[in-house]
Parts: sequence; C-alpha cells; structure tokens
Amino acid sequence: MKRYLLGLSASLLWSSLYFTAQQQFPLSELNNGDIKQEIFSPAAQKSGAGISKELSARLLSLPAFTFSVAATDWLIQKPAQKASVSRIGDHQIILSNGLVSRTFYVSANIATTSIRNLVTGEEYLRAVKPEADVMIDSVNYPVGGLTGQVDQAYLLPDWLDKMDVIPHSFLFKNFTVSELKPKIQWTSKRWLASTQWKASGKELTCYYEHPELKDVFVEVHYEIYDNIPLISKWVEIKNKGNKKVQVNHFASEIIAYIEPSNSPIGKQEWMKPNFHLENDYAFGGFTYEGSDQSIFWQTDKTYTSQADYNVSMPCVVKSMPEKGPEQVLQPGQAMETFRTYLLALDGTDRERNGLSQRKMYRTLAPWSTENPIFLHLTSTKPEVVKQAVDQCKATGYEMIILSFGSGLHMEDTSAANLEKFRSLAAYAHSKGIQIGGYSLFSSRSIDAENDVINIKTGKPGGTIFGTAPCLGSKWGIAYLEKLNKFFEATGFDLLEHDGPYPGDFCASENHPGHHGYGDSQWNQWKQSINFYASLAKKGIYMNLPDFYFLSGSNKVSVGYKEVNWSLPRAQQIILGRQNNYDGTWTRIPSMNWTFVPLVEYHGGGAAATLEPLSEHLDAYEAHMKQNYGAGIQACYRGNRLYDTEATKALVTKEIAHYKKYRDILNADIIHLQRPTGRDWDGFMHADPQLKQKAFAMFFNPLSQPVTRTIRLPLYYAGLKNNAKISIEGAAPIPVTLNSGREAMISITIPANGSTWVVAE
Repeated sequence: MKRYLLGLSASLLWSSLYFTAQQQFPLSELNNGDIKQEIFSPAAQKSGAGISKELSARLLSLPAFTFSVAATDWLIQKPAQKASVSRIGDHQIILSNGLVSRTFYVSANIATTSIRNLVTGEEYLRAVKPEADVMIDSVNYPVGGLTGQVDQAYLLPDWLDKMDVIPHSFLFKNFTVSELKPKIQWTSKRWLASTQWKASGKELTCYYEHPELKDVFVEVHYEIYDNIPLISKWVEIKNKGNKKVQVNHFASEIIAYIEPSNSPIGKQEWMKPNFHLENDYAFGGFTYEGSDQSIFWQTDKTYTSQADYNVSMPCVVKSMPEKGPEQVLQPGQAMETFRTYLLALDGTDRERNGLSQRKMYRTLAPWSTENPIFLHLTSTKPEVVKQAVDQCKATGYEMIILSFGSGLHMEDTSAANLEKFRSLAAYAHSKGIQIGGYSLFSSRSIDAENDVINIKTGKPGGTIFGTAPCLGSKWGIAYLEKLNKFFEATGFDLLEHDGPYPGDFCASENHPGHHGYGDSQWNQWKQSINFYASLAKKGIYMNLPDFYFLSGSNKVSVGYKEVNWSLPRAQQIILGRQNNYDGTWTRIPSMNWTFVPLVEYHGGGAAATLEPLSEHLDAYEAHMKQNYGAGIQACYRGNRLYDTEATKALVTKEIAHYKKYRDILNADIIHLQRPTGRDWDGFMHADPQLKQKAFAMFFNPLSQPVTRTIRLPLYYAGLKNNAKISIEGAAPIPVTLNSGREAMISITIPANGSTWVVAE
C-alpha cells in the first residue's frame, strides 16, 4: 500500500512534467483536446513518411489522445478513465486506460515504442523489436517492427524517423478498432460474488501483408481493458491462397525490456521487470508460475552496450511455444496463437502485486469466482447417494462430487450406466443439489498403440506421469467423445478431471489427432481447451488439478501434499492453514480446493480420519472454520456429512455462518501472519464495494488462550479514518485508523481455537 501511495504521489509530479520533459515521454501541449506535436521529437514528424494516403487518413480518423492518469487506486476504486485507442499526431497510435499505455510509431512499418505504467511513470521498453515473428514453411519472417536503433540500451525519439523496415518482414497495411469480445461463452449456474469484475475495453487489430508471400496474411490483435492495467495480444495467420502452408513456429510477443538489475561480470542476481506476463498455453501445475510453458526470458546479443561483459543478461522476453506448433493451413484455413497478457505492476510489494494478479483472474476468468459448497462422496450406491443428497439439502450444501474410488466410470456409455446416473442426477436436482464426478485421464496407461510415444526410445514411457495416453490417439479422441455423451445423457453438473493434458509431446506418426512430434503438444492442448470451453458454455463446473483457468476451468488444488492427509488430525489442521495461506497469494479463494479426509486417505488409520464424525467434532469444526473462513471449499471426502444430530447441528451452523458472510469470505485475502505453531496466525478478506468491508480470522495453535494487540490493515478495504469493528458478531465498536489506515485491536483467541472480526 505504501508503495502505491508513493507511486501515486510520484505520478502527480510526473504528469506535470509529462508534456515538457522530452527525454522522458515527450508529449506536446494540448490545444482544445488536440495535440500540436507528436510524442517524439519534431524530426520524427515527417508526414506521410512510408505511410499510404489511405493509412494516413485512417490514422487521422482516430480521436486525438488526451493524457490522463487514474487519480484513484484501481484496486480500491474503478478509475474514471475508460480504455481507448487514439492517435498522437499523425504517426502514432496509443492504447491507454489511465493505468497503462502501449504506443506504436507508424512510418515505413509499425512498431511498439513504449509500454508504460501510467500511475508510476515507469517505462518498460528499452528497444524496438518486431511485433511478432512467424516461421512459415521453415522461413522466419518478422511481423512489423523497425531496425536501425542506434543503441539498444535506450530509445531516443529523434532516431525513429531514421529507422527502416526489417528485411523480409510483414508490412503494416491497415487497422480496425472494436469493442472487447468474450473469449469463452460461459453459462453461470451457481453462486457468484456480488462484486464481479466484468471484462470490457477496446481491441486494436493490425493487418499485415508480405511482398513475397502474396497469399499469407497476418493479423496482430491487442486488447486493453477497462479498470485494470492489462493489455492482451495474439496473432492470427491466414492462408488465402490455393496451396497449403505450414506454420512451424511463432513468437507472438517480443519485449526488449529495461533490465531492473545488471552486473558487469560474474554471476548476478537477475530481477524481472515490474510487469506480470502470462499466456493461456499453460499446463502441468497449480499456479501459473508452476504451469508456464511458453514465457522465455532470453539474452539479447544486439544489446552490446549492456553492463555485462558477456552480454548474458536476460533482457528480452518472448511469448512462444518451446516447439511447434507445426500447423498445416490448407487453402482458406487460419490459425490463432495463444493469448498473452501483460499486467503492469507497481513495484515489489508481494501483497499488492498478488492482488493485481487476482483481480486479473476475476476479469479474465469470472467463472473462477463460482464457488459451490460440495461433498466428495466415496460411493455411487444409489441408497448412499440419495442419503448424501438429503444430508446436503438439510445442512445447506449445494453439490456432490462422486469421488475417485466411488465407482463412477464416465467412459462407460452403456445404456444401463447412463440410466443409473441420469436417475441419481434427477433425484439430486429435485432437491436443488447439483451433482458431478471424477474422471481420470493422463496418469495411466492404455496400450502401446494409444499411449504417448517417447521420441528417444520410440516406445511409451518417459512422460510427465511416467506413462500416459495421447489425447490425439484414437482412444484419446474417443475418450472426450464419451465424456461429452455422458454429460449429455445424465445431466451432470460437474467434471473433476484428474490429470488434464499436462504438456506431453508424442512422437507417434499414427495418431489421427496429430501428424508427428512437432504438432503433438499444440494439438493436444487445443483439444483440451476446446473441450473445457464447450463445458463452460453448458454451465458445467470444472475441478482441474492444473492451471486451465483462462480456458474455462473453475478450480485447482490449493497446493498440498496428498500423503499429509494421512498424518494425525492435529497436524492436518495447522498444515491445512499453511496451505490456505500460501495458496492465496496469486489466486482468489474460489480458485482453490483443499482436502479433509472424513474417511482414510493415503493411510494413517483412525488417527488421521474424522470418522466416526461424532467422536471428532472438535477437528471437524476446526477444518470447517478455517476452510470456509478462508472462502476455500474442501473435498470433504467420505460417505456422509453427519452421523448424529449433534454432528448435523455443527455442520448446519458452520454452513449458515459461511452463507451469512459469503460475499466477504469470497473476497481477496490480505495475509496477516503465516501459521508457525509459535503464536497466532491469521488472514483478512477485503472488498471496499461491500457493506462488510473486511473479515479477519485469527487462530491460536497453543494449548492456552492468548491475548494479542493486532494491527489490522484496512487500506484495501477502502476504509480511511474510522471503522466499526465487531468481534464474533457482537455490537460494533468505533475505531480510529492511523495514518496507514490500520486499526489496532486487542483480540483474545481461545486455546487451540479461533475467533473472527468484521469491519464496516
């Protein structure tokens, strides 16, 4: 928060210099909303230099850019500025929303000349690069960009008019501006947060042609979003000729960024720039950082004036697949690359940067804010399922997931199997309960014909999970068709897909879903995301232990070691709080699930499980308080929710409490103190748009009560001078906030227990 206030103060000074400091960002004076001279020096203003009359007229049709910086913290209050595509003079196009901007210079070709955090004034770009690279029929072609920059360490405006077309590059011919369009058609069928972040903004599409490739056309798309410092980008390649072409490779984003650190010699600590870069070509992990397959931080050998004598500083970042995609485009066909998202950050504050990333997911993947309350049922016996439905109805639960080992087999599309689960779904729906189940894909073997083939051995094996089926094999294609049929026939509401496609390449040349090794990863990924998008359109909820949020997934594991649930109950409770604390730095609560073993899981016997439930109400209650208090649904895995009236009363009470505060409990988490077993630990939800603006929970792992004076940070709750704080629902007490917008509160936490407060 302090970093942002400093940045906001600095931006006020910076904005006053914005029009005069030519070496910074030389915008000229404004006159009746128009601009007399361009962002760059007068030498760069040769009207029509390399621009056709048609393109020049098109540029002039854009509204003139008016410089404006957001006056409020976008994490608390939406800025007054909306996303816009406008012009600076007659040579530049700028995407801006008061928070971030991307500026293009148009002359012999088009090139990005600035990517800037408007609030802090930080410039991210040190050098001009192509807007993209595409390799077609084994020949690499730059798309846009300019060459001839005198020094790659910095960019002087006076150099631009002397720069020229990169040899063999695609040339910029035209552009269009449109409103933002949804990427995924999503049908919402369950609870959503009331303060939703809706994606809106503008799209700029740039059209390119090549003097030698007469029938291949390239489009580069940019989106800038309202209310968030976020810009996305992707490339489309079209074959309009009468012969096939092959897209061997591409880089859809290339940023020569200003290096935050450098060293002349020897090993050096390397810092990434103050932006988060992400694309939807991600798999194999619970977080984006663990799933990243295609963001590459590379050296730049053209940057010879860098401090590093070995020219080995990573100072160019590219968004591209490691191999492939090796896509064959028949006449009339086109392909789109994955989308890359650049989120401007304010500095090194972990909480603030994490909040920024979480707001990005709320904007790009609003389906991830759905958060149904579910039971993980270990049986598909009709009498057990119906009893579970009745218990869910009685206690306020909303969904049943037929767990692994329950007997559910979605690949069985026989009439008898489909009728069994259609009937159970109909019973659940009659009680207002949704139902779905588990299916295993990648961490198993089918046979030598359908498994992923290792390129080194020519045989199955050596995959991420040892052996795995190829989604492009006959079995893999049929597998997705069977799952679709199962959902159509039964009316199931959820898919828990274990082992979504994790990124394996397959060297088989006999699988119908890919031609060979080079296109195998891309094709399997496309199969996966198309499947998930189709489920999202139908309103089917998806638990996937993999980071497919930008492709329609709803939830992922919070990040736990499965065997830890075989440890004694007391250890599980504190470890579970650590998992929740650690899993919410870059993910919103509803993006996560955790685990509670009602019955034995990975061993541990009676000491690790909650059954019989009535004999372990203290542990059952502790799990529910810390999980629902964090806004995180757990896989309560067993064959029932309660076994006695006392157990039923406990579950009903905790669900009623959760639903009473559901909106604020699904708000983003501010991390207060991580569990260590030495003293209190806790977290706080904050949402300035709600009446209840903050909800904090405090836990005591010690065997005696503790009283502590705790500093409650209410900046991100939107509170400034005063707050009303209620402890466990008691009458609210007025509290004066200090200059850091913090409340000092005295809290007594019971032994091995917890307490909570609400701030308004």
